[in-house]
Amino acid sequence: MPVTVPPEETAWLLHHVVGFDAISQDDTAAILEEATRFAEGVLAPLERSGDTVGSKLVDGTVVTPPGFEEAFRAYAEGGWIGIAAPEAHGGQGLPDVIALAAFEPVSSANMGFGLCPLLTQDAIHLLETHGSDDQKARLLPPMVDGRWTGTMCLTESSAGSDLAGVRTRAQPDGAGYRITGEKIFITYGDHEWTENILHMVLARLPDAPPGSAGISLFAVPKFLPDGSRNPARAVSLEHKLGIHASPTAVMAFEGAWGEMVGPVNRGLPSMFAMMNAARLGVAMQGVAVAERAFRRAAPFAVDRQQGGGPIVNHPDVRRNLWTMRALALAARLLTLYAADQQARDPARAALLIPVAKAWAADAGIEAASLGVQVHGGMGYIEETGAAQHLRDSRIAAIYEGTNGIQALTLLRRGLLRDQGAALGALLDEAAAADFASPALLHAVQHARTAAAWLRQAGDRDAEAGATPFLGLVGSVVAGWLCARALAHADAPPAIRRAAAVFIDQLLPRTAWLQAAATTPTPALTGTDLIA
Repeated sequence: MPVTVPPEETAWLLHHVVGFDAISQDDTAAILEEATRFAEGVLAPLERSGDTVGSKLVDGTVVTPPGFEEAFRAYAEGGWIGIAAPEAHGGQGLPDVIALAAFEPVSSANMGFGLCPLLTQDAIHLLETHGSDDQKARLLPPMVDGRWTGTMCLTESSAGSDLAGVRTRAQPDGAGYRITGEKIFITYGDHEWTENILHMVLARLPDAPPGSAGISLFAVPKFLPDGSRNPARAVSLEHKLGIHASPTAVMAFEGAWGEMVGPVNRGLPSMFAMMNAARLGVAMQGVAVAERAFRRAAPFAVDRQQGGGPIVNHPDVRRNLWTMRALALAARLLTLYAADQQARDPARAALLIPVAKAWAADAGIEAASLGVQVHGGMGYIEETGAAQHLRDSRIAAIYEGTNGIQALTLLRRGLLRDQGAALGALLDEAAAADFASPALLHAVQHARTAAAWLRQAGDRDAEAGATPFLGLVGSVVAGWLCARALAHADAPPAIRRAAAVFIDQLLPRTAWLQAAATTPTPALTGTDLIA
């Protein structure tokens, strides 16, 4: 059985449900077919060894699992890294939503591998958005063609989600700056795959104001233009629950040379171009692991004999499998819709990106957990591979801003800032659709009720309701898109069944999500120690 979603299904969703029309459906399907062929033929065979061997730091050098370097070179030579980059810098100039759709099979086949090209594409997007013309001319071509990769260096031991506490320093030095400090949790912070690595680093100038307003952004290469080694190095690798193939480094910047990207003291707003792109990538990781977990569990359920026949005949097992399939479909639609809206309605995209990141990440974790359940005791044993999906997926709810932070972003910027105008317009559109079923209308009303309550609640009460509110909004938008898919008589049968399962079995969760969002339990809003 394939390990990824059929490319023709995703192409159909993009053109008939999401509304994408920048290229033809045939061209979309052809691109996704090639991405799927590479993912299943090259990357999937490396998934297990990547997990068991992992990346290691040996005498100051990061050693990745066998086959990964060759796979990356083939991926780069295929033009996949620059798929959405401007043609002027060597890219293919395709829409971002196509690049994101093509990333799903890569992450399904090998989540640990996919993180490196994902962050490189996000660094390209950052430079496109905030780099100077000179920086674009110098730095983009080697990244677009895969001779360089990119990293995101934000987190420090004393500054995780709250980046106002960044302590890394940047000292002016001629035409550049000397960067000194330590960053942690740096994905693919070092490797030997490419000629160079470009680190996008947040740091403070000597006269910078305190807090987030005093952070600037710097591009710091592993190797300098003259070929000498810049003092930016991995000093250790983290031992993680999952994604073992991906080296997560502690990076020491010991007076490393760098150049500023974007305006002085505006590093955090500049970095958001990379962070938002990464959040959509993480959302797609949730989609990918949900789909992969389903495609591992389904054939097992067909083959596994219990109770006089295959376990796939038992309604509870079927519930688990179809829930996995429905979560993958709903998360895929939500993520692709949010990405497509960036080119159509940036305000709606800004509303939906934190929702997609958190909702799809949670969907991936839930589906991976159900995959273990379908396997039964065999799922808890590493040899079946089901456990790896659960271990790998768990990070998606944490990195690129924890899901709780995404929920607060939705609350503060997506609801309170405009008093619910943007969200209200989206809910009105869903309710007015001629295909809106009673289940969808009930869900929309749950979201409206919760939004109205949160707008008048006190700060602590509203914050306590932020996470279930995000789950509620994500479920409503996903349900609306699933209903849109069902409205097409020519929808592929698997999509029709999964969409119906989502609306019938999962969309009713909005009732208890509304209750949770609007019930400020004192234990959540207090400040006393938990005993």
